Amino acid sequence: MTPSDYEYLCKFLKDNSGLDLSPDKQYLIESRLLPIARKAGLPGIAELVLKMKSGWSPIATQVIEAMTTNETFFFRDKVPFDHFRDAVMPEILQARASRRSIRIWCAAGSTGQEPYSLAMCLKEMSAALAGWRVEILATDLSLEVIEKSRAGLYSQFEVQRGLPIQMLVKYFKQFGEFWQINADVRAMIQHRQMNLLHDFSQLGVFDVIFCRNVLIYFDQDTKIDIFRRLAKATEKDGFLALGAAETVVGLTDVFKPYRDRCGLYRPEILNPASTKTSGGRVNAPRVAAMAGM
Repeated sequence: MTPSDYEYLCKFLKDNSGLDLSPDKQYLIESRLLPIARKAGLPGIAELVLKMKSGWSPIATQVIEAMTTNETFFFRDKVPFDHFRDAVMPEILQARASRRSIRIWCAAGSTGQEPYSLAMCLKEMSAALAGWRVEILATDLSLEVIEKSRAGLYSQFEVQRGLPIQMLVKYFKQFGEFWQINADVRAMIQHRQMNLLHDFSQLGVFDVIFCRNVLIYFDQDTKIDIFRRLAKATEKDGFLALGAAETVVGLTDVFKPYRDRCGLYRPEILNPASTKTSGGRVNAPRVAAMAGM
């Protein structure tokens, strides 16, 4: 791969997915993109770049999907889901008692393990949520992983990663070597393709946003911009959950850490005269309600 090809690919990926690659990641591009080139009948990366420059969109989409990381598993890191059960939901149940509805957004839902983990948590609270309107929106940049999430079909290896055996038995059915999450749990999730680099204000406002293990791949300016827009998409008394290696501290003041709950944040209500980043929330059309509670 020539330096100019690497420079082109780095800029393309940053502009289209937010992925910020350092100069020493040439090996990563080659290992992930060579199979795409060969599948397309191209001898190498140089020819792949030429195809991309010619505007052949299918190959460009494959490049983005190959380079974006979709590592995920059920109840990943455990702690955020403990926070959701023990801190977030008790407050939400009290604060939303009059309207009896909750909106949750998994902003990097990948192949579905995170939104389905949240759905199972809510299923475990079904008595407290009787009569409530529950919406879970799962978005991702990749159409391929969205389709896998929508199907809710996982290998034995995938269900063994983080999923308690009692939940596997309770919420999944086995089909040969695969396990599929039950239809009523799948019905709780609305799927949509979404690039966090683009405007997402049309999604409306959420009580809880999980945006975990995706911002670590972005540069500082991109993170600040996304935090600003996430704050507008979070109810003033809502919650934002980030990954273990992610933080708002030192980057922005639109969110503040939630007391003694690592990785959990709440919007900071700032003086409207001093900032335009924390107010002006407009309720956009709501996504379809998810039944199944």
